[in-house]
Parts: sequence; C-alpha cells; structure tokens
Amino acid sequence: MSEIRKVVVAYSGGLDTSVILTWLKESYGCDVIAFAADVGQKEELTGLEKKALDTGASKVYIDDLREEFVRDFVFPMLRADAVYEGTYLMGTSIARPLIAKRQIKIAEAEKADAVCHGATGKGNDQVRFELTYMALNPSINIIAAWRDPKWPFDSRQSMFDYAEKHGIPLPLTKEKPYSSDRNLLHISHEGGILEDPWNEPGEDMFALTVSPESAPDKPTYVEIDFEQGNPVAVDGVKMSPAVLLDHLNELAGRNGIGRVDMVENRFVGMKSRGVYETPGGTVLWAAHRAVESITMDREVMFLRDSLIPKYAQLVYFGFWFSPERIALQKMVDEGQQAVTGTARLKLYKGNCIVVGRKSPLSLYSEDLASFEKRGLYDQKDATGFIRLNALRLKMEALLRRKHGRRRK
Repeated sequence: MSEIRKVVVAYSGGLDTSVILTWLKESYGCDVIAFAADVGQKEELTGLEKKALDTGASKVYIDDLREEFVRDFVFPMLRADAVYEGTYLMGTSIARPLIAKRQIKIAEAEKADAVCHGATGKGNDQVRFELTYMALNPSINIIAAWRDPKWPFDSRQSMFDYAEKHGIPLPLTKEKPYSSDRNLLHISHEGGILEDPWNEPGEDMFALTVSPESAPDKPTYVEIDFEQGNPVAVDGVKMSPAVLLDHLNELAGRNGIGRVDMVENRFVGMKSRGVYETPGGTVLWAAHRAVESITMDREVMFLRDSLIPKYAQLVYFGFWFSPERIALQKMVDEGQQAVTGTARLKLYKGNCIVVGRKSPLSLYSEDLASFEKRGLYDQKDATGFIRLNALRLKMEALLRRKHGRRRK
C-alpha cells in the first residue's frame, strides 16, 4: 500500500465506522473524509454530519441515492425475482455496490489515496465493498479496518471501551447490542442474543413491521401496476421508484408483512443468523410473480427461474459489476418486455396473498382454460400428444417385461 494522505470512509455512524474515523487519524495521520449514502435510513441520518466532524472527519458527504438505489439496483434484482437461499431478499447485499460506486467517485473527485470500509473480517460486506472498488478503480488503495495490521480491536467490547474513552457517541448500548442496517428495501438485525439461533428476537427489536398478532383484524387490499417488469403505480397512483417502495413499506409494515428469521451461508464459509424486515419488497416480489404468471412464456420463465439461484448468489457474494451478472441481467430484461399488468393483493396479519392479476398482454385465455367452453383447443388433440410423450415409457416397460425385471 502506498502512502495514505487522504481517505474516503464509507460512514454510517454505527459502532465500527464511528470508531474508524478517530482510529484513522491516530494510526495514519491522514485527512479523513466521511461519506454516508442516503439509501433510506431516514432518522438514522439525523445529526450524522456533526457527529462525523466531531469524531475526526475533515469533510462529510451525505448523498441522496434513494431513487438511484431503487431504480438501478432494487428493481433490476426484482425483475430477476432474485431470492438468496429461497428466503432472503438481499436488502443489505444490493445496497453495497451502490455505496461503493459512489465512494469511488468521491475518492476520485477528492484525489484521495484510499477508500475505507468498516465491514468485519468475518462477514460478506467486506467482499462486496472491495470487489466493487476493484471493479471500478483497480488502482485505489483499500483500508479494510478489521483486517488492518494497525487495528487494535478484537471485539465489540473493546470498541465500546475505545468509544467511551474518546467520547464517541454510539447508537448501540451494551444492553442492546443489535447491529442493524437499514435502507429502503429492508432493515437487518444481527448480533447480541441473535447469535444463538435458538433465541427468539424481542418484539422491541423490530423497526419496520408490527407483529402479525398486532396487525389490523381487517385485511388491506392493494393493487400494483407493472410496466416491463418494473412497478410504476400503487392503487392507480403513479410514483417514482423510491416513493413507491417507501409507501409499500408503510402499508405492508402495519400489516406485519416481511419478517424473515434465517440462518444463511455467508460467502466466506460460515453460517450466520440474521433477522430481516422487508415489508414493501415482499409485496413487490409476490405482485411481480403474479403479473409474470399471465404474461411470460412458459419456457422463458422456466429458463429464467433456473438462473435465479445463480443471479441471487452473484448479488449476495458481491459480483454486481461482474460481466456474468450484467450478461444475466440482459437475458432477464429481455424476458420482462411483456411483463406489464396489475396484481391485486390482500395483506392480512403477516400474510401477503395474491387475489387477482390482469394484463393487456396476458397469455391467459379463458376460452382455452375453461371447462365449459370449446375454443382454439380441441381435446381430441391430447390423445396423440399423450401417446407421443408416453412412447419412450412404453418402450422401457416392454424391455423390462421381456427381461423379467420389475420397477421398484
């Protein structure tokens, strides 16, 4: 690593990055610029600039990236119906490449020598940040604080002690040490009692959703319009991407939608327990699948669905800017050209239920599907169809009988 005179830090105001600002000044004697990406943290950004300046930053960027985040990162992932390990909608994963992208732009504009992140040496975020840094500026110096030889901390407790010694205010307490990450797509909760996967999280931990038990006793109906795979309106009202997702978060959250408690496989090789709240994203995923069900060709959907695990893995592992993810996205988006229509959903006590779907480009034909009508489809045609598909099965059965073998 070359001499570090100026560094741009991905700053959240949490425990790690709060300590990092002061530590960088002490350890490297360099100019420290703090960058916070507004991707929907809301009140968490209050007072962030003053706090960063008070704890070592010479300059602070707080950039509003909410629309870009939803339009260029969340929605492309939604078009792919990406879910990691069948459960996780990847709210943290998808925010990291955008934050790192903007961080690199700031570093270049400020002529900084390095970028720095506060991701731990055990997690996925270190990979996501650094893969993006290297993809966008392969010559930039990277300070990974938790892996830096000058890093003196070996636990959260030691960081708490350092913060108290230097008068660094923190959003966590020793009594409630949840590590949370919030954006417009979700909020994640890790650490503390959650590190034991048998422990049920306390209700006071949740921020975006009420418990299903506390949700209204009357269901909420919502209609979502899509154009070429992207949600564009809720209940007939056109909205920008960020406003739409924020609105659905509130609507779904008060109905107890979107809680996930899972043990996932991190890229670095270990299992990790996380609790996530993804209210609006859960509704959008269900609505998108509903519109796809009447507008996508069967074989195109089958091919795309077979690639969902790989697409999700690329996002989760941090390969957003990789050529393979970009190539997959082009294939996904080609299949989304006809995904235009409306889904109607019923939200009730933690359940998100599709109750209707319609589209001007629908491939669904009531005449073809109806048991009552006779249209383009002639049922007699099924006889030859079935016999042709059964031919190889009949041949195998005849061969088994000839040689006296029975199927187990």
